[in-house]
Amino acid sequence: MNSPALSLRHNHFLNGGSAVASGIRLARSISSSSTSSSPFRVRMSLQENGPSVAVVGVTGAVGQEFLSVLSDRNFPYRSLKLLASKRSVGKSMKFEERDYTVEELTEDSFDGIDIALFSAGGSISKKFGPLAAQKGTIVVDNSSAFRMDENVPLVIPEVNPEAMAHVKLGSGKGALIANPNCSTIICLMAVTPLHRRAKVKRMVVSTYQAASGAGAAAMEELVQQTREVLEGKEPTCNIFNQQYAFNLFSHNAPIQPNGYNEEEMKLVKETRKIWSDKDVKVTATCIRVPVMRAHAESVNLQFENPLDENTARDILKNAPGIVVVDDRASNRFPTPLEVSNKDDVAVGRVRRDVSQDGDYGLDIFVCGDQIRKGAALNAIQIAEMLL
Repeated sequence: MNSPALSLRHNHFLNGGSAVASGIRLARSISSSSTSSSPFRVRMSLQENGPSVAVVGVTGAVGQEFLSVLSDRNFPYRSLKLLASKRSVGKSMKFEERDYTVEELTEDSFDGIDIALFSAGGSISKKFGPLAAQKGTIVVDNSSAFRMDENVPLVIPEVNPEAMAHVKLGSGKGALIANPNCSTIICLMAVTPLHRRAKVKRMVVSTYQAASGAGAAAMEELVQQTREVLEGKEPTCNIFNQQYAFNLFSHNAPIQPNGYNEEEMKLVKETRKIWSDKDVKVTATCIRVPVMRAHAESVNLQFENPLDENTARDILKNAPGIVVVDDRASNRFPTPLEVSNKDDVAVGRVRRDVSQDGDYGLDIFVCGDQIRKGAALNAIQIAEMLL
């Protein structure tokens, strides 16, 4: 899929609900939320003194979103190299009115590259990430390959920018920086401001994860399955081994010996690393739901210090990268559709946990665009911090 950003657009359903109208399509997004208040925003573009940038896995959903975010934020660069597997070599792509040719990823791809944005899978990152770093490239990796490596910072710019303070662009020293898992980013964007005030002792997370988390092919299959099911046909199940349209199921990540799947354990382990708190208690249940893009999460918090819901709401309203959607009178709260193609993470359903005494517990509901803040935007904010 070649569009810089992907979204589900639907115009109407045929009368009687017998089939999905042809208006359902995957298309380039033309919207993105305002990020003018972000301390990481940069207003520059192609310039001779900018860094040389490479995008690895450029033909994938996140790779395409890298390009979209680079353009939206006018990220400064003096050159841009687009890298992918051999099957995409020679493909022509246009970026900011210039034509580029996709090159094959090889060991020589990073000569003269200052910053490399990786989203090509863990095995590719493990092979080429260290090679790039050895050549002086700062690698921002979107896979899980290096997240739990104690020598690799795991960074959400609004949460723990200090973790990468030792990495300097132009020092001649390459480095690896890891992007957290999308669910972790979306969760901690909302929870960290509250954690700073009242210290989270225990966090219970239930996720409702979109097709975008499994890539462009899964997004396409959800559209295809929707048509097939409404037309009374057997759904095509190439990406997942069961029907996805009009269904939900436990996240498809491998199950670990403790009964948790890998996605759930990422939330546990990454939270502890990002917060530098090995004692915080975290448990998670991750579910795949038939939403095109943008994950939702229900989060239950237990605090060491009291924090009432009104104070929590005020804290969230003033937190960078957060928008509060919490209108009880109108029953209006965050939805995946509303945050799709948006930079901000939306938080609502802020309420005291009535199962706990006093103001020591809260429930919140969080939605964030998995491809954007959950992947590409976070990586490019990391790159911006290097400038």
